[in-house]
Amino acid sequence: MEYFNNIHFAYPQFFWLLLLIPLLLLWHCKVNSKKKVSLKISTDEGFKNYKPTLRQKIGSTPLVLRLLTVASIVVALARPQSSSRGQEVTSEGISIVLAMDISGSMLAEDFKPNRIEAAKKVALEFIDKRPNDLIGIVIFAGESFTLCPITSDHAVLKNQISKIESGMLIDGTAIGEGLATAVNRLKDVKTKSKVIILLTDGVNNAGSIAPLTAGEIAKTFGIRVYTIGVGTHGMAPYPFKTPFGIQYQNMEVQIDEAVCKQISDATDGKYFRATNNNKLKEIYDEIDKLEKTKIEVTEFRRYSEEFFPFALAAGIFLTLEILLRYTWMRKLP
Repeated sequence: MEYFNNIHFAYPQFFWLLLLIPLLLLWHCKVNSKKKVSLKISTDEGFKNYKPTLRQKIGSTPLVLRLLTVASIVVALARPQSSSRGQEVTSEGISIVLAMDISGSMLAEDFKPNRIEAAKKVALEFIDKRPNDLIGIVIFAGESFTLCPITSDHAVLKNQISKIESGMLIDGTAIGEGLATAVNRLKDVKTKSKVIILLTDGVNNAGSIAPLTAGEIAKTFGIRVYTIGVGTHGMAPYPFKTPFGIQYQNMEVQIDEAVCKQISDATDGKYFRATNNNKLKEIYDEIDKLEKTKIEVTEFRRYSEEFFPFALAAGIFLTLEILLRYTWMRKLP
């Protein structure tokens, strides 16, 4: 039945010709009524054991074949066509590298359950919203590392992000190194738009590349940098391991906002400050809106002519009618 869902008719007005079928039936009945004669008999005893012959049983077959011929010709004239619809999607992709700080301070619990887990969660949600983009992940602490090069395989990317934890790299905050590594991943990419989302909760205190220098390199390659400072205002609880278990100590939140702003301003990006989970999610949502992938969808429809089976059926029905009417059944009244 799915076949008929894709069928339409180029000239449906020809279906009015189906009215010929009842007219042919009326004409046939009128002709046969004139041929009938009446016969009066005193008893039908002699006809009780009479059995009609095969030719008499199928006496209406030529008429049925003629009606089927007419119906098939009408359907063929209406030109049935099957159609298939498709879409051609052309996307003007964006290449994005997420540069994430995983230093020890990212374990602070002013975000729930902590900064690093909150950052991972919103990053995964952000990736789900960008199915057409190439995305990669760079992590940094006292050094930087490409955890996943830019890829369209978002399942692999998300799997890598889910495994991120503090302590994977030497501790410290090498913002410049992290940004430079992200730039290196994007500089040769051919997509029209290249973006880095750099997330940190501290001040650059490690690495051999200054953050502003890395920002200038990003600008040279036409890479836009969005920077996000993560941390509440004032003090935040940091966990420490002790012989008696995990202890907490409030420590001052220090984010080099001035440098982050300079990097974003120089690259036509924007600086954001996230003070809690909801604010961080809102920031990623805003970046998602600012960096919309341009998608062009072209619809097309293909048609195939399907009249031939009906025309062939009409020819077969007509041939059978002629053969029956003028050969085996020609002696029937």
